[in-house]
Amino acid sequence: MKLFGTAGIRGRVDERVTPELALRVGRAAGQDGNEFVVGHDGRVTSPALADGLASGLVSAGVDVVRVGQVPTPALAYASRGRRGVMVTASHNPPTDNGLKLFVDGREYGDEAEGRITERVEAGVDTAAWDRWGDSKPETVLPLYRDAVADYARQHGGGPERLTVAVDCGNGMAGVATPQVLRELGAEVVATEANVDGHFPARGSKPTPDTLAQFRSFVAEAGVDLGFAHDGDADRIVVVDDEGGIVHEDTVVAMLAEHYTRASDAADPVVVTTPNASGRIDERVRAAGGRVERVRLGALHEGIARERREAGSDDEVTEVVFAAEPWKHVHPAFGGWIDGVASAAVLTRLLAAEGLGRRRAAITERPYRKVSVDCPDSHKPAVMAALESALPDAFPEGDVATEHGVRLAFSDGSWALVRPSGTEPYVRLYAESDDVDALAERVREVVESAVEDAR
Repeated sequence: MKLFGTAGIRGRVDERVTPELALRVGRAAGQDGNEFVVGHDGRVTSPALADGLASGLVSAGVDVVRVGQVPTPALAYASRGRRGVMVTASHNPPTDNGLKLFVDGREYGDEAEGRITERVEAGVDTAAWDRWGDSKPETVLPLYRDAVADYARQHGGGPERLTVAVDCGNGMAGVATPQVLRELGAEVVATEANVDGHFPARGSKPTPDTLAQFRSFVAEAGVDLGFAHDGDADRIVVVDDEGGIVHEDTVVAMLAEHYTRASDAADPVVVTTPNASGRIDERVRAAGGRVERVRLGALHEGIARERREAGSDDEVTEVVFAAEPWKHVHPAFGGWIDGVASAAVLTRLLAAEGLGRRRAAITERPYRKVSVDCPDSHKPAVMAALESALPDAFPEGDVATEHGVRLAFSDGSWALVRPSGTEPYVRLYAESDDVDALAERVREVVESAVEDAR
């Protein structure tokens, strides 16, 4: 059974993420601890799934703390010192839902998810009737919002003269980001801030197309900055004052540079993913730090790895930031992905220096993403062949093969080839001043490897 993907369990509620599954996952997860905090997003199906999940946990002998309808980062915040489960499908359509498990503010890793899968497959008996757990409510949202604001005050300057528009997309950001930014002193214009699980305003995933109306509003209303979130407020998109979307890797580069410069550690580390831009490496190096990469969907594993390798000498090495496109972890605040915290910190930073000044320091080379058809059964052979074929075709590039095949060049250009985990494609990512030529050369090598594997 393939139960977990790169971001928990997710799928259609009439086929995959059913109340029955929530009950079984609750009983399975209940073997891991004595207390779980349970929250849910604003989807129509989320309260019922949260009820099923809580029933499974309680019947396994676990005490359950119900925090109600909250953003995923707020649930993660509430899971510190205990375990938690969030009912959400994040940016998926309203027909979907999902379950995401946390321990002490961090997402479950592969090993923990594997245990849950095995228990769900085998089935878990209920505890004896007199050993069932209790269930009680708890209010976490005001505490979380205050904590984000307090954390953001450590960065940048006061945004009293900054006007910020926030597109909440009928998702959970509506109860968090506008309130935090107002507490910090910004003038805030919130759009689609009512929580509605049908997502009537736009799709739950913020993209250039779904944000077209918001982008026009930002440009025409004369606001200084815009933020947009997905359904559960862990992702963030930044919009400039002309309505243009700031490239997600540029946003990461800005935050990574800031955290690196602010660190007192001799070896500040930023963790990101193989498809992330070289512009991040450039700004982190300029600030005196280094970048380490980890597979997509595993930022928490990368943070843990760097801390493990540092051992007890944590005054020398410090993981100061971790990110993949649109998703940021602020380690000094918590080990979870948090779009609300990103909005708060960015508001402070950009109030102090301005988006234009921050952006001007970053080299924004053209970027391409290409999908090459490849049956799932052929992917292992294709990737094995590319480990030698791509270095042979690009002898001038430095090669890394931990997460696909990544080529890095002396001028800052790079290319990555990796198999899609969900679709019959091999993905090609490239960034270069002459990106079309680089992508085409890499594509020819990839297509040749796919043809040879047939």
